Amino acid sequence: MKSVLAKSLSISTLIAATFSTNTVLAAEKIIKIDGSSTVYPITEAVAEEFQKATKTKVTVGISGTGGGFKKFCRGETDVQDASRPILQKEIDACKEAGVQFIELPVAYDAITVVINPKNEFAKKMTAAELKKLWEPAAQGKVKTWNQVNPAWPNTPVKLFGPGADSGTFDYFTEAIVGKAKSSRGDFTASEDDNVLVKGVVGDVGGLGYFGYAYYEENQDKLTAVAITDKSGKPAVLPSPETIQDGTYQPLARPLFIYVNATAAAFKPEVKAFINYYLEQSKPLIEEVKYVALPANEQKAVIKHWKELKPGTGFGGKPEVGIKIEELLARIK
Repeated sequence: MKSVLAKSLSISTLIAATFSTNTVLAAEKIIKIDGSSTVYPITEAVAEEFQKATKTKVTVGISGTGGGFKKFCRGETDVQDASRPILQKEIDACKEAGVQFIELPVAYDAITVVINPKNEFAKKMTAAELKKLWEPAAQGKVKTWNQVNPAWPNTPVKLFGPGADSGTFDYFTEAIVGKAKSSRGDFTASEDDNVLVKGVVGDVGGLGYFGYAYYEENQDKLTAVAITDKSGKPAVLPSPETIQDGTYQPLARPLFIYVNATAAAFKPEVKAFINYYLEQSKPLIEEVKYVALPANEQKAVIKHWKELKPGTGFGGKPEVGIKIEELLARIK
């Protein structure tokens, strides 16, 4: 009798414990984020501090801007990191799946063109020279530096850049070639910026591009190229000052997060996270070597977030040189 009773009590205890564990798991709040490798350092830093403050679990993936949008528009994530605006095909995919989104600029970055430190001749380049090097027509034809500029040596050029799922790739090709995703294909592509750094460091004729923060981390190994968007104008190096004042053109750009509008409205933890992100991230943005928004723009973004306005201020493609307050005013 004791044995049966003990067994019964044991089973009851097990059921109760299982029920209790399942209840805790069901109640666990998780914020799911994915997307841009460029925006990742900012979001990861914010997520770490938010988790410490609230004990809410935040997962941050790196699928690239394009790969992240595929998940976001299927409703698999709450927040999307993006190093360029949402594209028309992604807008359509979100609409088809019933996913509304809120577009929030969070910081500034500069796509930084880098060369091997032994390269003494290409420390300044025009946007036209970059186009000659990267446009689709250059594939298999432009193989040496003197083909870009006759004053430069007959040194083989080796190119390194982000893959096709990268928002940095989209923005660079829009700004330099004139059409997003329009690029020669015979270059070493990787979503891992460290691979690009190693490639340029290992080849005297190497040239690559990626976000400013990765250049800052590796400036002892690389040389940043000063860029001018028009021949005859002074070439400008990327820096926090030239990024914020807009003189580093055409490669200064805003960085974004996109928030699932349903999650924003019905998941308090997501709303709390975005509040924290917009109000507390300035020192973290600067710590990871990006450029925080000026006070007036930050105030406009917070106001836009509080109003929970869905939609995008872009026409389904990257746009070079847009001011953030003008962008937000477009979303009615």
